[in-house]
Amino acid sequence: MAALAKLHDDFILYTTQEKFFIEPIGASNELLIIDRVSQEVCVKANQGQIPPISSSRPICGIMGTIRLLAGHYLIVITKKNKVGEINGQSVWQVAECDIISYSRTLSHITEKQIQENKIYLSMIEAALNVPFLYFSYTYDITHTLQRLHNTSPEFLQMPLHERADTRFVWNGHLLQEFSVQSELHPYCLPVIHGFISINQCCLNAKPFTWSLVSRRCCYRAGTRLFMRGVDPEGQVANFVETEQIIEYNGDRSSFVQIRGSIPLFWSQYPNLKYKPRPRLSPNVNHGGAFCRHFDNLIFNYGKQVLINLIDHRGAEDVLEKAFKEEVDRLGNSDIRYESFDFHHECRKMRWDRLTVLVDRVAHEQDDMGCFLQTRDGAVVSQQEGVFRTNCVDCLDRTNVVQSMFARRSLQYVLEKLGILKPGQQVESQFGFESLFKNVWADNADIISIQYSGTGALKTDFTRTGKRTRWGLMRDGVNSAIRYYKNNFADGFRQDSIDLFLGHYVVEEGEGLNKPCPLEVEKGWKYITFPLVLLVAIAMFFASVLTPSEYTTESLLFLMFWGSMVVSTFVFIMAYGVEFVDHPKLCKVKGD
Repeated sequence: MAALAKLHDDFILYTTQEKFFIEPIGASNELLIIDRVSQEVCVKANQGQIPPISSSRPICGIMGTIRLLAGHYLIVITKKNKVGEINGQSVWQVAECDIISYSRTLSHITEKQIQENKIYLSMIEAALNVPFLYFSYTYDITHTLQRLHNTSPEFLQMPLHERADTRFVWNGHLLQEFSVQSELHPYCLPVIHGFISINQCCLNAKPFTWSLVSRRCCYRAGTRLFMRGVDPEGQVANFVETEQIIEYNGDRSSFVQIRGSIPLFWSQYPNLKYKPRPRLSPNVNHGGAFCRHFDNLIFNYGKQVLINLIDHRGAEDVLEKAFKEEVDRLGNSDIRYESFDFHHECRKMRWDRLTVLVDRVAHEQDDMGCFLQTRDGAVVSQQEGVFRTNCVDCLDRTNVVQSMFARRSLQYVLEKLGILKPGQQVESQFGFESLFKNVWADNADIISIQYSGTGALKTDFTRTGKRTRWGLMRDGVNSAIRYYKNNFADGFRQDSIDLFLGHYVVEEGEGLNKPCPLEVEKGWKYITFPLVLLVAIAMFFASVLTPSEYTTESLLFLMFWGSMVVSTFVFIMAYGVEFVDHPKLCKVKGD
């Protein structure tokens, strides 16, 4: 693989009243200078411009810049953890970031703007703290091994942020001001969001590296119930590309799978009910966005084998039927639709039934193969197509099935490379099998936290190969936390994502001569009825606990407050959508 264009890694950040000076460690003849007043950014020869009174600190990279109400902010990576190496190149996880204001004071904005600026800052901090962000100074982690192999030498010499797959660059908006100046390109560090695990393994005294890389797409990013389905451009919610990589004595193999929301216009907005019914948008042309979605997937990955795991009855059935109808209407020979009612097939904890699905599409998996390159650079095979797996959330059921496809590919590759002996099975290598299950379960948890706010469900099966009572209890706790977050916290989370990715841009003068979207006030019902409910509950329990004996008067009192609890609760549930925490910055597209 050709060497990448030079990218600076560790730095020293010097701060003065007027400027930021960023000095690459190991390149002391160069200096990045940011004027905190004019916002001008330039690279100059280091000729002693740094004042001796400046404060200094080490940083690991520049995430980018963003403008909020108080002005511009510089976002830097202050701590990193090494995940491991892919193709001999180090991959890092972002451990800590810092958001540094260009402005030295807040005297130029009003008190109301100061409070709103604090909210914007907390949104950026929230986005940075969602696990996990990753980067590499020398390896393009936005692309699969196969995509990297199929590029030209000229492409490999491009700056890392320019050649990166924009679908997976989460700080693309933050790097905009840097990317327009070619002299700043060595400072532009693309960052992905997702999950990476790199593991040193050994089977039959043959050491190899097994890696799992999941890349979240930033185009239709959001939270579980506020971001569903497809947008008019064909981008779907919770789109994740997962690549399994094997490296052994210079040989490299890659197997790629994708997941993404059902590519139709549908929604499932929170309304205080435990599981809102999915709603297929009526009177819209689903076909255009559906076609654009699969045109893009076929261009990037080849043939599509669609694994739809949603229920064939109940609330999810309308989506299953509509998905199949659109596939049939499109009539594309590069798309094969396979529907598998996960919950029905695996009812009564019959998880062994998943082998029925794996066997059903085994021929397609054999045909698509995997990317395999020998140590001398010769390509033995390329992956021709992918499994596109979905359930409703593309989390719990999806991850279970993807891990089974990955194990089947792993079996083939380990045999092909001579790591496994003839007749040996991955499942029989107990140490490695345990690692495999736990890494895939960790992948499930992290992708789920990023989308739903909690760890994944059903990971006890992924970790142990069977469902357990403890796993069911853990799923119950996670489901309760999901309910709370999806109804009362995800509006803020959605706003954090939209602000970080540049889907919403703070305008100059916002909150002064232009309205600020954060100023949306809740209706009177939002405060009144929860307060009435709390008072009614308190009075009901007081009526139960305080009387030494029950009289007609005390029983009437108890009945009155009991009826107040019930009627207020029914009213709140009837108008549930008004009590939900909604996003304020952007209107959800696609519904």
